[in-house]
Amino acid sequence: MSRRGSQHSDFNRPPQSSASSSTAGGRGRGRGRGRGHSAPSPPAQTSYPPPAQTSSAASLAPSTAAPPRAVAPVPASAGPGPSRPPPVQASPAPVSGSGAVTTTAPSPAVQSVTSALEKQLTLETSAPSSSKANRYPDRPGFGTEGRKIQIRANHFQVQVGVQEIYHYDVAITPEITSKKVSRDVIDLLVRAHRESILGNRMPAYDGRKSLFTAGPLPFEIKEFKVKLGDNDEPGASATPTSSRKKREREFRVTIRFASKTDLHHLIQFLSCRQLDCPQETIQALDVVLRATPSENFDVVGRSFFSPALGPKGPLGSGTEYWRGYYQSLRPTQMGLSLNIDVSARAFYEAIPVLDFISKNFRLDFRRPLPDQDRVKIKKALRGIKVQVNHGQNIRRYKVTAVTKEPLRALMFNDDTGTKKSVVQYFQEKYNISLQYTQLSALQAGSDTKPIFLPMELCQIVAGQRYTKKLNEDQVTALLKATCQRPREREDSIRQIVRQSKFSADKFARHFDIQVREDLVTLDARVLPPPMV
Repeated sequence: MSRRGSQHSDFNRPPQSSASSSTAGGRGRGRGRGRGHSAPSPPAQTSYPPPAQTSSAASLAPSTAAPPRAVAPVPASAGPGPSRPPPVQASPAPVSGSGAVTTTAPSPAVQSVTSALEKQLTLETSAPSSSKANRYPDRPGFGTEGRKIQIRANHFQVQVGVQEIYHYDVAITPEITSKKVSRDVIDLLVRAHRESILGNRMPAYDGRKSLFTAGPLPFEIKEFKVKLGDNDEPGASATPTSSRKKREREFRVTIRFASKTDLHHLIQFLSCRQLDCPQETIQALDVVLRATPSENFDVVGRSFFSPALGPKGPLGSGTEYWRGYYQSLRPTQMGLSLNIDVSARAFYEAIPVLDFISKNFRLDFRRPLPDQDRVKIKKALRGIKVQVNHGQNIRRYKVTAVTKEPLRALMFNDDTGTKKSVVQYFQEKYNISLQYTQLSALQAGSDTKPIFLPMELCQIVAGQRYTKKLNEDQVTALLKATCQRPREREDSIRQIVRQSKFSADKFARHFDIQVREDLVTLDARVLPPPMV
C-alpha cells in the first residue's frame, strides 16, 4: 500500500499579475503654491500607508501596501477651492518640524489584492509533523476489466492466540560471529535451565541479540555460564592428532529484559485502525516460526536448505545445488500470512580435496605444484572446512593457506620436542604411507602454530554454501534443474508445509500460533490482449 503526501495546490499556482507587478501604483507628485499675504507655503507633506494590520504571511508581498502619494496642505488663509477628503491621522500631529506626517487609507482595489494574497499564503491547518499523521488513501476499487477468475497464492493464513510477547536482549561473551554456534549455546542453556530458572518458558532465539518469550521470565537480568564442546576449531598442536582431548569453551550469557509487545497494536493495524505498522511484533512472530527450521536446516538469509528437502544435483567444478524454501511472515489485507516459496542454492560437494582440485585444475599430481597453480588452489580452498578421517575421531579444520614447500620437506616438533617430518609422523602414528609427498600440504591454524594436512587425507565438509560467482555453465545447470511448471511448484510448496508440521511445532504451540496448510485463494482478472 502506497502513501501519497498531501499537496497544497496554492503553492503550485503562478503568482497573480496584479500583486506581482511593482508598477500598479505610481508615485504622484503634487505641487501647490500659497496665495496668502504671509510666508511661503510649507513643503509638501508625504503620506504613507497605515501600519500593517494583516498577518505576517501577507506582509511578505511588497505590492500589497498602498503606493505613497504627496498631499499639499491648504493654508487657512487660502480662498475657497475644490473640496477634497481630509487626511486620516494615524498618530498625533507633530509638535515640531517643518511639516506634519499623515497617512491615508488604502484604496478598495489594494485592499482586495491584499485579502486575496492573505488567503493564498496562509495555511488553514499546520503541516503534519510526520508522514504517519496522514491517512492512507482509500482503495478506489478492485478492478472491472477482464474476465474474473480465482487463483491460489503461495501464502498461508496465520492465527495468533498469544496476547503479549516479551523481548530480551542477549549478550554472549566472548563474542560469537557464527549464528549456528550462538544457537548451540542458547540451546544448551535452555535445556539446562528451562524448567528451573527460565520458568518453563520456551524462548525463541534469532541467532544474534534477541530472544522472545510468550510470557515474562522470572528475572529482569541474569547471567549464565555455558560450556560448549568445540569440534570445529583446530587444536594448538603442530599436527592433527586424534588423541587430542576435545576442548570445551566457556561462554557467559547475559539475558536482560528489553520490552513487552502488545499484539493489540498489530490487530489494530491489520484492521486498518492504525497506520503505523508494528514491525517489532511481526519480527518477533517471524523469529518464532523460524526457530525450528533454523535448528534442522542450513540457514542462508531468509531461506532454509537441506538434502532432505529435495534431490540435489551437480553443477560442475566441485559444486552442487541444494533445494530449499524461502519463508517470511507478512501483514496482508487478509491478516497475517506466511509466504513460502521453493528455492535452490549452490553448495560445495562433499568430495575429497584432490577430486575438487581435479575438477577445477588440470594438474599432474605426480609432479610438484608450480607456484602459479599453488596460488590458484589457495584461492579456491581458502576458508573452506575440511575433515580428516584417519584417526578415531573426525576432526574438522578451516583451510588458511597452502604450503610453499612440498609435503616431504615439512618438519615440525612433536610433543616430546623431537623434530620429525610430516611424512614420518603419519607413518609412525597412523601407519599411513602418504603417496603424493611431492604435493603441497593444506595449512590450518595460525602462522605461529600451523597445522599441516596432507591433501590426500582431506575431504570437504558437507553443507558449505558456495559464495563465489557462478560461471555460465553453472548458472545454466541451476536454472535447468530448478525450473518448474506452476502445478509442480504448487506441489513442492505443499510438500514443504506438510514437512514443517506447524501444528506440532514446539515453538508455535508455546506461542499459540496456528498456520493453515491450505493455499490462499484470491480473486483475479484475465485482461484482454492489447492491440499491437
